[in-house]
Amino acid sequence: MPAENISVIKVRDMLMVTVPPEPDDETISALQEEVLLAMQQYDTKGLVLDISTVETLDSFFARTVVETAQMAGLMGGRTVVAGMRPAVAITATQLGLTFEGIHTALDVESALDILNKDFTEEGRHAATVTR
Repeated sequence: MPAENISVIKVRDMLMVTVPPEPDDETISALQEEVLLAMQQYDTKGLVLDISTVETLDSFFARTVVETAQMAGLMGGRTVVAGMRPAVAITATQLGLTFEGIHTALDVESALDILNKDFTEEGRHAATVTR
């Protein structure tokens, strides 16, 4: 699968990334780099990684998803992994993968709700602190 097929879309203060159905290691590495460059370029505060098309999970892909979310956090963003299929969740658990500090959602709409809620609460907190 060519890395040129990677799409990172900016929506408001967030990035939307749909992971291709059968990502190979090269595509996943390129996706990670594209996401981090886009975060820097657009100064986004949130990232939705839509993995709903992914049917199988290997250890490299799983590790890269978690690392991407951690790297986005280091850059000041929050990540929500959306659309995890039951088989992927089972495999992630069997691999001992934890999504500690990473939000998950059943679908993209729920992921956007989580990020919007986080941003709203963050704004309220900032307004309270500055009074």
